[in-house]
Amino acid sequence: MARADLVLNLVEMGIKGDLPRFKITAEAIAAEATARHQYQLADKLKNILTSSGSGETRRYTYDNDLQNAFYEIQPRKIIDDLIVPESVITQFMELIEEHARRDVLRSYNLEPRHKLLLSGPPGNGKTSIAEALANHLSLPFFTVKYEGIINRYLGETAQQIDKLFEFVKTQRCVLFFDEFDAIGKEREDANDNGEMKRVVNSLLKQIDLLPSHVVVVGATNHESMLDKAIWRRFQLQITVPAPTQRMAMKWFEEFEKRVGHSLGLAPSTLARKLSGLSFAELEEFALDVQRKYVLGLPTSKNKLKDISAHCLKYWTDRYRQEN
Repeated sequence: MARADLVLNLVEMGIKGDLPRFKITAEAIAAEATARHQYQLADKLKNILTSSGSGETRRYTYDNDLQNAFYEIQPRKIIDDLIVPESVITQFMELIEEHARRDVLRSYNLEPRHKLLLSGPPGNGKTSIAEALANHLSLPFFTVKYEGIINRYLGETAQQIDKLFEFVKTQRCVLFFDEFDAIGKEREDANDNGEMKRVVNSLLKQIDLLPSHVVVVGATNHESMLDKAIWRRFQLQITVPAPTQRMAMKWFEEFEKRVGHSLGLAPSTLARKLSGLSFAELEEFALDVQRKYVLGLPTSKNKLKDISAHCLKYWTDRYRQEN
C-alpha cells in the first residue's frame, strides 16, 4: 500500500487539476511499489503514465536574443530505458521523490535538490538520464546551444548566460548543459585572456540564485577541466561509468527485442568481444549489423551469424587501433 501522504497528495492534485504534480506523485507511488517488490502494480502505473502523455501545449515568451540560446526537446526516455548501475537509479529516484513531495520538505524549511552534475566517459547515457529526469518530473527539457551563448565579443557571453538564466527562472523546467566544461572550465587556465573568468563567475552567480523549481543538469566527459567552484554548486554528483559486460549483455538483449530478431551471436558473446565500448558504440555496431541484414534480405535471413562476425572483426580491429 502506498504511503498515506502520497495518496492524499495524489487526490489533492487530481481535484485541483494540477496534471504535472499529479503525474509526479503517481511516479513516486510507482517507485515505492517497485521498492516494495509490488512489480505488477508498478508496471501498471508506469504503463498508464507513459501512454497518457502530458496533454499540455507550452508557449514561451522571451527576448529575441535567446531564440538561439536553447532548444526544447520533448522528453521520451523513462527510467526503464536506462542501463546504469543500481546506485545511479537509486539517486535518480530519490531526486524524483524529493520533487514529488516538495511540500513535505518545505513544511520543514527544506527544498528539493535541483542541481545535478553527471560525469563519466562519453556515450554512456548522461543525456538520457537528463531527459528521463525531465520526463518523470513532467517538465519541459531545455538544452543549451553553446553557439547561441558563446560570443567572440568580450563580455557578451556572460551577458547571454545572465539572460538565459533570467528566462528559465520564470519556468518550471529542466535546463541541460551538455559538454558543461565548454563554459565551466577551470579559471586558472594560463591561456585564458580573462573572458573565461567572467563567464564562470557569471555562471556561478546564476546557479547560486536558481530557485528549486528549475532543475539544472550539467554533463561532462572531462571532469578535471571543470572549475573547482563549479563542483561545489551541484548538490548531487553522479558518475556514469562505461558499461560492464553484464550491462552490455542486457543492452544487446533489449536491442534484439526492439528489432524482433537476434544479431546472430549470443548477447553474452557480443558483450565479451566488445568489452570496453560505450553504449553509443554498441548501438553503432548493432545498427551496422542491422543495415547489412536488411539490405541483404531475403538471402541474409540465414546469414546473421556471418554478418555479425564480419562486423565484430571490423569493430574489434578499430577499437585496438584507437587504443
